[in-house]
Amino acid sequence: MSREEKDRRLDSLVDEMNGIYEEVDILNALGKRRLPDRDKIITIIKAIRRLMFPGYFGQQSFEHTSSHYFAGEMISSVIEELKKQIVIALMYGSDDDRVSDEIYTKAEKICYEFAETFPEILRVLLTDVQAGYDGDPASGSKEAVIFCYPGFNAIFIYRIAHELYTRGVPFIPRMMTEYAHSRTGIDINPGATIGEYFFIDHGTGVVIGETTEIGNNVKIYQGVTLGALSTRKGQLLSGVKRHPTIRDNVTIYSNASILGGETVIGANSTIGGNSFITESVPPNTRVSIKNFELSFKGEETDVSSPYDWII
Repeated sequence: MSREEKDRRLDSLVDEMNGIYEEVDILNALGKRRLPDRDKIITIIKAIRRLMFPGYFGQQSFEHTSSHYFAGEMISSVIEELKKQIVIALMYGSDDDRVSDEIYTKAEKICYEFAETFPEILRVLLTDVQAGYDGDPASGSKEAVIFCYPGFNAIFIYRIAHELYTRGVPFIPRMMTEYAHSRTGIDINPGATIGEYFFIDHGTGVVIGETTEIGNNVKIYQGVTLGALSTRKGQLLSGVKRHPTIRDNVTIYSNASILGGETVIGANSTIGGNSFITESVPPNTRVSIKNFELSFKGEETDVSSPYDWII
């Protein structure tokens, strides 16, 4: 192929791609439509994690006498870096590249309000640590829950993302929880409402939808889905309660699916593994799948036996 032919084909391809950019609005995020920086959002997550749990992540030693300086430095840094990203998020879609006083003031207000929730977030996170320690005899220590458990990491990121979600920040809360999803296999929408003393054991494959409500002292295992019954109406369901409500003191075992905005799991109930639930469950109820059959087939045997699910 000649140089002229290569250039011609390349020019034709470039023209075609640019035509698509101009025709399809959502693809043209260049110039007037900046988006928050994913790497900087991850850096902010890690900075907040260091602030909440000094000495565990990215800092080899931590002296109590220096805690005031450390906390002040970390909080100031988080506020300034997050403010830049929130300004970008709030300006998305605007034809004006200039940051208005209104946008800047709103971003700053959000950041300070967000930072002021840190003590309460930490208090609740410590109940989650206790839940992980109490709920898993293999944990060994509460320090191990903080440092090693993917379920706790996902919960930590959810709790900070949720505070930004409730303040109407675009993009960033979901960026945070999708980062947790990519790292842990646990998908918690930042819009979900989750009470204290929450524990996700093992965690891989857990999905918690946007309008899910979870009470206190709830424990769930891997593969659990708290989802919508149907999403065929798409954006018409935006803002509609479409995910279940889980009351206090509920345990949900692996691979259970609980679906629908009107579905309520009553307090003190236990949901067995592989259950598929689309109706409400009264309080103090144990839901289980019974009469699985194990089939043994061989040259001389063909035996089927009932198997009762025990939890």
